[in-house]
Amino acid sequence: MLITPMVLLVIVVIGYISGNQPKRHAVAFAQKQLGITLENRQVMVGEISLNVIFAGPKDGKPVVLLHGYPEFWYAWRGPMAELAKAGFRVIVPDQRGYNDSDKPTRSKSYRLDILAGDIAGLITALGYDKAYLSGHDFGGLVAWWTLILHPEKITKFVVFNKPHPQAIRNDDGKEKEISWYRTFLRVPWIPGYVGRLANWFLLVKNLQATSLPGTFPKEHMQQFQSAWDNNGAINSMGAWYRANANFEMTVDNNISTPGLFVLAPDDAFSSKSMALKSMQYIENGRLLELTEGTHWLIQEKPKLVGNILIEFFKNK
Repeated sequence: MLITPMVLLVIVVIGYISGNQPKRHAVAFAQKQLGITLENRQVMVGEISLNVIFAGPKDGKPVVLLHGYPEFWYAWRGPMAELAKAGFRVIVPDQRGYNDSDKPTRSKSYRLDILAGDIAGLITALGYDKAYLSGHDFGGLVAWWTLILHPEKITKFVVFNKPHPQAIRNDDGKEKEISWYRTFLRVPWIPGYVGRLANWFLLVKNLQATSLPGTFPKEHMQQFQSAWDNNGAINSMGAWYRANANFEMTVDNNISTPGLFVLAPDDAFSSKSMALKSMQYIENGRLLELTEGTHWLIQEKPKLVGNILIEFFKNK
């Protein structure tokens, strides 16, 4: 039986609607979980408004935490609570294109140099000369580029599970073998639509299959599903991959800022060989290899991650 255009349209619409989510209040939900006070406000950074969550004393030393794909600020909730209790001023933005932050329509608005500029601009907009910085997954890549392009804004840094960009560029091994999903995400519109199907089935399944059991239970997964559906965020999130498919800049990739690269042993998306190669671009840093954890370490082991950050940032 032939499928008529009208039937096909109905199928497409039903598939899209299957991803519809109610607006959830992640800040209130996280506060209840963590037992700490969180502040939420929009911060203008150039022409972009970023949704930013704050925790900890206002006079504490600033720490900026950067989420990756397909997360949003909420992924850092556990470590940010540990940092806040230790006296740091914790600053966690939804990066551009995500959740409640602005979502430019043009893919080129998500180039890595622009994303790095957002972070340097955010630090300045909040009245700081410098801040500590940590990034995970694609947020780790933004952290690397912030260090490369705006080193004067960062006191010390920690990157979780994301190799240095030059190490990735020179790789011909596992990192390329596991990059099929990055290639798929570079296709316009289709990945966002497929992601919505059956109440975000594929994204939920991928997160749960590549993490330690219990990391993404239903009540937490609902927060992410709501963020993905928020004002078309799933499409602007994918624009990060489209904008940076061939991103290159002729700059000095060596990093002199004191830093730490943390590697979990069971990372399905970043290889150990890339972590080792990354260290040649860090002039004043070290590699910390953990004995357990996956790519989603910051949500699996929030106390461990928080303690790693506290210890590294407090030590001179």
